[in-house]
Amino acid sequence: MNEFETAVKLRDAINRVFIGKEDVVEDLLVCLLAGGHVLLEDVPGVGKTTLAAVLAKSMDCSFGRIQFTPDTLPGDVSGVSIYNMKTGEFEYRAGVVMNQILLADEINRTSPKTQASLLEAMAEGQVTVDGIVHALPEPFMVIATQNPIEFLGTYPLLEAQMDRFMMRLSIGYPSKEQEIRLAAAFLNGNTPDKAETVCSSKEILAIKEKVSHITVKESILGYIEDIIELTRKEERFALGASPRAMLALMRASQSRAFLQGRDFVKPDDIKDVAMQVLLHRLVLSPEARIRREDAAAILKSLLLSVKIPV
Repeated sequence: MNEFETAVKLRDAINRVFIGKEDVVEDLLVCLLAGGHVLLEDVPGVGKTTLAAVLAKSMDCSFGRIQFTPDTLPGDVSGVSIYNMKTGEFEYRAGVVMNQILLADEINRTSPKTQASLLEAMAEGQVTVDGIVHALPEPFMVIATQNPIEFLGTYPLLEAQMDRFMMRLSIGYPSKEQEIRLAAAFLNGNTPDKAETVCSSKEILAIKEKVSHITVKESILGYIEDIIELTRKEERFALGASPRAMLALMRASQSRAFLQGRDFVKPDDIKDVAMQVLLHRLVLSPEARIRREDAAAILKSLLLSVKIPV
């Protein structure tokens, strides 16, 4: 079985359990294979935890979940050094971050200091505890969740933290037909713990390596740069897309092309992932907020205005 067939098998295995949200599963896999992290922003009960758990089990990866609260400490995430009286030395006690798939549940309910404990892990694949660097297992992916409705007792993510997430996704409520299928599957015992393991973490690493070599022509890089530059020049945005956003858009388009069975990126791949990759990184200007401008509508208009390379 080659890398593409393995990826398709993984996608199908997740969709058999996480019913009716094929587009969300596709975007999640795009992010995984591009080496990114995902922010799931949605109301409670739509399956955010289920999706993360099914993803981990389907590819035989370790899964860690931490429920963020105001009293969660950075050491709960990154781990701590504990003094061993027998040996007279400090020993590293691993935190929840030492899992391949990490679900950071309700990330905006913990303090900025605890939120920041994930930044090094997300950017560099390591954590530093008491001056000692500990490498994280591979593949490593953070799936953070937050409720966009409740704001009391929350600590909104800062722009630097939002920029660490390759994509922001929303699952949304299922349609009537999808919800009936979901209920029927649940009655038949098709629960998340029954998800089938279809590949290994080593196979995922091999797929990621394949994705990194998907061809991105110079004209396509120019197209991506034109999009990024427009977000910076747009007066209605106080903060445009960063260089990290440009690289994230490039990597995500490579992953999207791979999942479509191609070894090169097309402009359509970029358009398919641009909203998920860029929107959460953009900040409206004070004047635009007063006028109640819609950031998504502005970004869509910018994408339509960029000349598509032949």
